[in-house]
Amino acid sequence: MTHAHRQHHDDSHQHDDSHQHRHQHGHTDIDWAEMAPRLEAQAELFEPVYEQAMAWLAGEVREPGLIVDAGSGPGVVACLFAEAFPEARVVAVDGAEPLLERARARAERLGFGDRFGTLHGELPGVLEELEHPAGLLWASRSLHHLGDQRAGLAAFAGRLAPGGTLALLEGGLPARYLPRDLGIGRPGLQARLDVLEEQWFARMRAELPGSVAETEDWPALMAAVGLKRAGTRSFLLDVSAPAPEAARAYVVDSLARLRDAVGDGLDAEDRATLDRLLDPSDPASVHRRSDVFVLAAYTVHTAVKPD
Repeated sequence: MTHAHRQHHDDSHQHDDSHQHRHQHGHTDIDWAEMAPRLEAQAELFEPVYEQAMAWLAGEVREPGLIVDAGSGPGVVACLFAEAFPEARVVAVDGAEPLLERARARAERLGFGDRFGTLHGELPGVLEELEHPAGLLWASRSLHHLGDQRAGLAAFAGRLAPGGTLALLEGGLPARYLPRDLGIGRPGLQARLDVLEEQWFARMRAELPGSVAETEDWPALMAAVGLKRAGTRSFLLDVSAPAPEAARAYVVDSLARLRDAVGDGLDAEDRATLDRLLDPSDPASVHRRSDVFVLAAYTVHTAVKPD
């Protein structure tokens, strides 16, 4: 399984935008070149969150000579780093070469090609191929795809320069797309989907090779691998109703993947409601209704490698 950006089927763990594709298993049958434009469009929808995070990081970190995006997908976030830190070199790391091709093309198009590189391979081992230690290593929802997350954190920390910062995007709050009462079915559908998705996520974690159960206290885990001065900040994505087409497409995609992943756990009424929400011909569908929005919170944890 490639650890860079597999599709997760829910938003309770905030696996959205290009990072959603991370949770697909059996990646050999995924056409990454075909998927890349959609992943890029989703990442662009979430740019406000990343821009907020980068503005915060700019005040928290030393000027990094090298920024590494560990699990970069098609490079939207890596290019935002290149823009936010104009003196830094940026390396996008991913297990899918077609996505890295997209990242390189994006960097060239935006004028960052001379200080933008890519590295193809599996996390965390591929990081050993970096020519220089990182001043800032960004890992957005890539760590929880490693069976032993503590060992993964230690590997991330090992690739930091002295005084370098690890920025880990994990956790947050479940995304919401629709009112509690949809006018069809029983109110509270998304809350019930959250429960099923949490169960799905627990099974996914348990099935990873070498899976080790860990309390998800990320600052404590970063301290356990020798990093210091932990900080935490959350950022809000608020795309109000009526959602623009890009946000609406993201909601359709997210609900469709939820239907495929956990729909069998719903009762008949909830399955029927979800099917109506996904039916373009139904006036109550997310394709057509005016009350579709995207609201979610994303949490970034930072820690520094001692000098």
